[in-house]
This record gives sequence, C-alpha cells and structure tokens, in this order.
Amino acid sequence: MNIVSLILTISGLIFFFGGAIGIIRLPDFYTRLHAAGKLDTAGLLLTMSGLAVYTVSELSLGSLFTAAKIMFIVMLIFITSPTATHAIIDAGFIAGLKPWTKQDQITARESEPTDSQEE
Repeated sequence: MNIVSLILTISGLIFFFGGAIGIIRLPDFYTRLHAAGKLDTAGLLLTMSGLAVYTVSELSLGSLFTAAKIMFIVMLIFITSPTATHAIIDAGFIAGLKPWTKQDQITARESEPTDSQEE
C-alpha cells in the first residue's frame, strides 16, 4: 500500500514540476494557463490520491473518513479548477489578449537589430 501511495505522490509531483516549467517557458497567456490547468488538476489528483491511499493503509473507521474527505476535496478541485481556468481565459479573450502565433516569433526576430546593423 505504501508503494502505491509513493508512486501516486511522486507522479503528482512530476505533474506539478512539469506544469511549473510550462508556466515559465510557454510564450503567452493562453498556453501558460493551459499548463496551469493541467498542473492544478492532474497534479492535485495524483498527489491527494496518494495521500488518501496512505491514510487508508491502517484500515480504521477514522482513516476511511479521512480518505473520503480527501477524495471529496479532489472531486471539488477536479470540477472547479477547469471552470476557473476557462473563466480566466474567457476574461482574457474579452479583454483583447491575442493568442501567440508562430508569425509573432518570426516578426520579433526580424525586427531585432543584428550585429552588422548596430555598427
């Protein structure tokens, strides 16, 4: 039981780490929020499930109630996190934030001065 708990918890931490890298590295508001949504939902689901499995390993009534509460929190986050992410993205779209395109990157590179232009 402890091995399953450890695997779930480490998997959740990997999702958290990957999502944090995605928030830092991705180019615009929309892709960063996509990474944040995945980080929040999948990372929390796996980490808290690992905690619930660890709690149930003693098999008492109190540990079952605690695991049920943990899984209730997971279900609540699983429903509200994508909804909140969608609402934030919708607000950004209404505010006029344009999605990043490959053309934006090409245009930015062309407008940068090169070494020969600076002399």
